[in-house]
Amino acid sequence: MLSNAVLLAIGSLGYLAGPFTVYDLRYALRFNAQNPQEVAAAWDHVHAVATLQGIVNREEANLYILFVESGGRCIDEYWLGRMSEPGQWLAGRTRAMVPDLGALIDKYKKLVKGAVVYDPAVPATSNLASTIAGVENLIAVRYDPSPNSLYSRLITSGPRLPVVRRLLNENGSSMFTGQGNIPGTDQPSTGSAKCDAYLWLKHHYIDTGKVEAGYAGYYIDSFWQKCPTAAGPNQHTLSNHDFFVAKKAFFFDLNVWADETPIDDRAQKPGTDLQTFKALLRSAYDRTSGRQMLHIGGFTPWAFKYTNAGKAGGTHEPVPTEWETARLIGAYNAFIDADALGSAAMANASFYAHFPLNKRYPQPWVTKQRLINRGLLQPNGQVNFDGRQFVIFYVGDFDSAAWLYQFVPVVWDHPGRGKLPLMWSISPVLERRAGMAMDYLRRTATPNDYFAAADNGAGYLNPGMLQEPRDISGLPSGLDLWAEHCTPIYARWGITITGFIIDGYAPGLNKDGLDCYAKFSPNGIVPQKIPATLLHGNMPVLRAGYDLGDNAERAARTIVGRVARRSVPFHWFRGILKSPDWYIEVYDRARAANPKIELLDAPAFFELYRAWLKSNPQAAAGKIDCER
Repeated sequence: MLSNAVLLAIGSLGYLAGPFTVYDLRYALRFNAQNPQEVAAAWDHVHAVATLQGIVNREEANLYILFVESGGRCIDEYWLGRMSEPGQWLAGRTRAMVPDLGALIDKYKKLVKGAVVYDPAVPATSNLASTIAGVENLIAVRYDPSPNSLYSRLITSGPRLPVVRRLLNENGSSMFTGQGNIPGTDQPSTGSAKCDAYLWLKHHYIDTGKVEAGYAGYYIDSFWQKCPTAAGPNQHTLSNHDFFVAKKAFFFDLNVWADETPIDDRAQKPGTDLQTFKALLRSAYDRTSGRQMLHIGGFTPWAFKYTNAGKAGGTHEPVPTEWETARLIGAYNAFIDADALGSAAMANASFYAHFPLNKRYPQPWVTKQRLINRGLLQPNGQVNFDGRQFVIFYVGDFDSAAWLYQFVPVVWDHPGRGKLPLMWSISPVLERRAGMAMDYLRRTATPNDYFAAADNGAGYLNPGMLQEPRDISGLPSGLDLWAEHCTPIYARWGITITGFIIDGYAPGLNKDGLDCYAKFSPNGIVPQKIPATLLHGNMPVLRAGYDLGDNAERAARTIVGRVARRSVPFHWFRGILKSPDWYIEVYDRARAANPKIELLDAPAFFELYRAWLKSNPQAAAGKIDCER
C-alpha cells in the first residue's frame, strides 16, 4: 500500500487526477471574413466556450481547448504536449475529446445556471455579458433569433439554456439607448449607449462587490465583427476571457483620449469614454479600499479602435495611446498584463492557473571572487576595463502572458539558446496565467540564461503615477502597495533586477519611487526618465539605451555608434521577440566593428556597474554627461 507521502507526490504530478476534457475550437478560425453570418458565428462560438471554460475551470483544471494558432502551429497543442511529458503535471492524466458545443455544454450543465444574452446593437454589452457570466455562472450568448444562430441552437432549441440575464429588452430592442436615465439607476444618461452600459455595470456589479475588483479584462467588444480582418482571426481575444471569467473580473473596452470620439461611438461627446474608464477604475479602487493592485488583462485594441492605425479611426499613434493608457491606470493602482495585438491571443489560462508552482525558483548572484577570477574586477574593487565596453541585451518583451505563451516555442526552444549570455526579461506576475511556461523556462535554462523582470516589474504601469502628487486620480501614494505586490512575486522567482521601466508620459521616479524599487529590485533598474547614471543607496540605476529594431546589421551599427558616443562604459540595448540566433548575429557584427565590445551576463553587468559607480562619485550622484 502506498504511503500518504507517495500518494501526494503522485497526485501532484497529475497521475491520480481524473480525466479532463479537450475541445477543438479551431473551426472558429476558419470563416469567410466577407460573410457577416460566418464572422458572427465565429465570435459567438469562441465567446460561449470561453465563458463556459472560465466557469468549469474555476475550482480545478477540467476543460482544455485547442484554438490559438501562430507560425503554422497550434500553441495549445504545444503546451499540452509539454505538460504531458514524463514527470510533468499532466503525465498519465487521461483526456476525453468532445465533438461539438452542444455536447460540451451538456457535459458541464450542472455547473452552469443558464445564459446571459447580450445586444448586438450595443457591442459593449458583450463585455457586460462576460462579466455577468463569471459572477453568476452563465454562458454568454449574443441575441440573434435567426434559425442557424448559436442563440437559436442553445436557447430556443438544443439544450434550451434558460435566459437568466438579458442585456436587451424582451422584444429584442436595446436596453441601453443613451437617453433618459441609465437603466435601473437614477443617474442621467451620458448620451452614449456604450458608456451607459459600462456605468450600469459599475452600479450593479462593481460598486456592489459582485465582481472581484482586483481583476479586469480590457478586451475588444463585439465591434470586432465589423472589422475582423484588421488583425488575425484570433485577435478578438475572446479566448483570453476564460481566466478573468474564472476570477469573476469585470470587462471593458474604452478609449483613453479626451480630445476625440471613438470610431465605435461617433455620437458621444469627446472624452465620455475616458470619464467612464476613470469611473470604473475608481470604483475598483474603492471596492478594495486601495489595498490591492488591479490586474488588467488585455491591451488597447489599436488595430480596430482608438488609434490612427489602418482604419481604426483615431487621431493618435498606437504607442502614445499605449503610454496614455499606462499613465491612466497607474493613477488608480492598476497594472496591465499586456496582451497586445499581433500576438494577443491566449487560451486555457483558467486551466493553467492550477499548475503547481514551486515555492521558490532561486537564481545565484555573482560573487566578487568570481568576477576577479573572470578578469573583470581587481581585488581592490576597481573594474578591470582594459578598454572594454560592457553591453547587456534586454530580451523582451514578455510583459504579456499571451506573448510568452506564443513565443516560447520560437525564441526559447531555438537551438541557438545558451550560446550567449541573455537577460530574459519576463514579468513575474505572468505566473498567474502562464505559470507552466515560467516553470518550463526555469527547468530548461542554461547557465547563460538569466531572468529579470520586464517592464515595469510585476505588471506594466508607469510607476511615476504611483507617486504623490498623483495627476488624474488625486489618490494617496501607491508606492507601498506596489512594493507589497512585487516583493513576494520577485522573491518566488529569484528576481533582483527590473530590466526596463517605461516612464512614457508619466513623471520619472523620484526619491520615493527609487526607494520603492530598492525594496524588491536591489540589484538594478533601467528607467527612461532618470540621470544617465545613478547609485541610489546600493541600487545601481542605468538610464535605458536604444531599441535595436528588426534588422541585425542595423542593430549592430546602432550598438557600435552608441558605444562610440558614450563615455560611460556600460550599455543597455533592447530587443523585442528576437530569437537567440538574431542576438548572436548582432553581437558578432558589433564585435567585428569594435572588438572591445563585450556582452555580459546580467549579474556580472550590474555588479560591475555598481562597483564602477562606487568608485565614481559624480556618476553615482547622476552628475555626469555621458554623451561625447
